[in-house]
Amino acid sequence: MKLSPRLAALSGAAAAGLIAAGTAAAVQAAPPSPAPDAAQARTLAANSARALVASRPGYLHASSDDAFVQQSIISSEGTQYVPYERTYKGLPVTGGDFVLATDSAGNLKYASVAQQRAIGNLATTPKLTSATAEKTARAQLKTVSTVEGTKLVVYTLDSAPTLAWETTVRGTVADGPSRLTVDVDAVTGKVLRTQEHVVRGSGTGAWNGPSPLSLNTTLSGSTYSMKDPTVTNLSCQDSATNTTFSGSDDVWGNGTATNKETGCVDALYGAQTEHKMLSQWLGRNGADGNGGYWPIRVGLNDQNAYYDGTQVQIGKNTAGQWIGSMDVVAHEIGHGIDDRTPGGISGSGTQEFVADTFGAATEWFANQPASYDAPDFLVGEKVNLVGSGPIRNMYNPSALGDPNCYSSSIPSTEVHAAAGPGNHWFYLLAMGSSPTNGQPSSPTCNGSSVTGLGIQKAIKIMYNAMLMKTTSSSYLKYRTWTLQAAKNLYGSTGCTEFNTVKAAWDAVSVPAQSGDPTCSGTTTPPPTGSCSGQKLANPGFESGNVSWSASSGVITSSTGQAAHGGSWKAWLDGYGTAHTDTLSQSVTIPSGCRATLTFWLHIDSAESTTTTAYDKLTVKAGSTTLATYSNLNKAAGYVQRSFDVSSLAGTTATISFTGVEDSSLQTSFVIDDTAVTVS
Repeated sequence: MKLSPRLAALSGAAAAGLIAAGTAAAVQAAPPSPAPDAAQARTLAANSARALVASRPGYLHASSDDAFVQQSIISSEGTQYVPYERTYKGLPVTGGDFVLATDSAGNLKYASVAQQRAIGNLATTPKLTSATAEKTARAQLKTVSTVEGTKLVVYTLDSAPTLAWETTVRGTVADGPSRLTVDVDAVTGKVLRTQEHVVRGSGTGAWNGPSPLSLNTTLSGSTYSMKDPTVTNLSCQDSATNTTFSGSDDVWGNGTATNKETGCVDALYGAQTEHKMLSQWLGRNGADGNGGYWPIRVGLNDQNAYYDGTQVQIGKNTAGQWIGSMDVVAHEIGHGIDDRTPGGISGSGTQEFVADTFGAATEWFANQPASYDAPDFLVGEKVNLVGSGPIRNMYNPSALGDPNCYSSSIPSTEVHAAAGPGNHWFYLLAMGSSPTNGQPSSPTCNGSSVTGLGIQKAIKIMYNAMLMKTTSSSYLKYRTWTLQAAKNLYGSTGCTEFNTVKAAWDAVSVPAQSGDPTCSGTTTPPPTGSCSGQKLANPGFESGNVSWSASSGVITSSTGQAAHGGSWKAWLDGYGTAHTDTLSQSVTIPSGCRATLTFWLHIDSAESTTTTAYDKLTVKAGSTTLATYSNLNKAAGYVQRSFDVSSLAGTTATISFTGVEDSSLQTSFVIDDTAVTVS
């Protein structure tokens, strides 16, 4: 056990007297009011939004018969997003939604409003019967299996306010399954809009690795099942029976891609990896925002995969192999995230690019070796859907026949091809036009050069833009929303991120909009430098207590714990009493580089439990928790730990270690020979 240097210091202070008798102490000014915590911020946002809506500001285009219903508030990086639905004389208004974004004190930062004119005085008695409208809706499908329901609404999207019947039908269209919402003019019988909800797009897996893959499964009695024990509805099933795969042991799959259980290993692993990415990078609680998912079903008899609001179906390639690779599964769940953020599934040709960003981000978060579904910006490259390689290319969409640049024809282009400009924008935002980390160069439509922000910032900006999404979504709206998201997230420290978002949209020819925000802060250029070498100072602690910020006694040459190399190391905790030690260093990672954090860790503990983590070490890069270790990980000798931190490229971030020990039985966390290596 270490002798605490703090005990002697305190004893000396007590003996001398902390303040001499009769000494006048300075009166300290009252501390500033603490910032609101997360719950308080949501409450302030909700109350502020209610007061604002009650005042009926002009930009809401409210009629006297409008009413507004506040939805669940979504918090992200200090901004509170407050969605609203609208009714008119008690009827739902399709296209009447809006989102109010506030700071943590409830002050309005931005209003995203779908409806662009007041409803006025609209008659709400239909001339068309609901049965006739349902017949029209059924006629939109090749076959109909179910009519989910028909309701009367006021329709305001892309037209004068109109009374309409809204019907959702299930069945098939020419290219596969369909779940379609159809809005029919309740006076004339004209089809106003169709909204498709089917968006296509330890075990041994076929596409993910290295094996064995670690899966979170459920044990009930003596039976294991491929159902996540802590995440609602996240399971993998046989699509022929909708039955979750189960067995007498917790070993799954055989590595053969034509085997359904192997397909489920890949699919469940991909979904659980995306769940971690959503939590650690975006602070989102599950795909649906409330800790939940949808069952994944492997066995669709089609060269396809899709999400339909209730499930994710995984089909096969032309070789009969199930296509549950990391990017395919994350893409389909990305459709679900899109569906469960304000405004629902993105429209006007944007829905596939939106989902592709989540596929790419999950690949980069997972950072699998090159022989598996390694991080890149190709879609479906591992599964080889129809025998011709990837189905989309994000850095150069035209290489696969999709447009690189936006034009007025994109909203009416087939939705997968229409993803081209958005995917191109996202690549430029994340990697830039001439990356230095081994990723390919990307041509721009205006001949400009763009310096990327890194994948983590890019997906964070994308996600926060989605929290301002309304039913009027389009490429033009996403330009405005992503600019506002960059301003919300990073505007307090400068305009670098804002200007990069703008430059990337300009580079794919999405034109400036009258509603685009501006940024007037000081621009801080990304850190630049060579993509080679090791960036931490005093990485093995052999220079003593320099370059690192550490609790007293942490950086030591004490012989009580051996160093991995040399004689100095960082020894956190080991007191056997309630105690917290910290160790940190800020490091600049050049823009466009790959970066890896490594360190050697030895854990020694007097705890004997094999089930309870009493003492913990948390490792973070910036605000992202990379790992948590505990007394349960105790072992003889050192183990090298490695983490991809490429998402921090272009920033100065703090690498930190925090050891927290409870009131008895020591646990020592000993760290040595650290490195942040860029390439």
